Amino acid sequence: MTDARRPDGPGRRALALYRDAPAAVRAHVTIRWWSAPFRRVVDVLPQTGRILEIGCGHGLFSAYAALDAPGRDVLGVDIDADKIGAATAAARELDRLQFRVAPDGAVPEGPWDAIVFVDVLYLLPADEQRRLLTEAVTHLAPGGCVVVKEMGTHPRWKVRWNTVQETLSVKVLRITEGSDFDFVDPRTMGGWLVGLGLRVRVRRLDKGRVHPHHLLVARSS
Repeated sequence: MTDARRPDGPGRRALALYRDAPAAVRAHVTIRWWSAPFRRVVDVLPQTGRILEIGCGHGLFSAYAALDAPGRDVLGVDIDADKIGAATAAARELDRLQFRVAPDGAVPEGPWDAIVFVDVLYLLPADEQRRLLTEAVTHLAPGGCVVVKEMGTHPRWKVRWNTVQETLSVKVLRITEGSDFDFVDPRTMGGWLVGLGLRVRVRRLDKGRVHPHHLLVARSS
């Protein structure tokens, strides 16, 4: 399991982009790599095409996705201008990777071959999560996909651990923008996307991890 978490070549190059960033940013992206199953998420993205990450934060996953496959053009957007500034500085030498500040709840015009959400939807109320996913689907290219990596609602002990951590991050330290969080069962989220005509697969990514990671992949026709 440690080998699965250890940065691969593209992961090492992505982390190296932040070598001149402030210490707090370097610490944050390093913790993000080791705590989130980025390698499992990037594997479901198309090898070529236009990729959009909504809620990209400091941009680590977007950078990893761009470096993992030379045929991907990646745009990361976030409401936090400071984080986008750090992401832009890190990616200044990469032609196929861009970052942009976007209004809360907005999806940039497509068409996109994949739209990715990595641990960000929970910061919105459930009805707003559904609205944002619905809008994302309208911006997909034919055959495109929506990829969601979120925390599941089971097992309970992992949910409790994650709730404590998110309370510290969101409400105490203010590392993440937001005032509350709402974890939606991935099966419920999958049902929303099935209702929009997509083919959906949901699977757990939490084996050997203390967080209840789940991955949802929804493909259009």
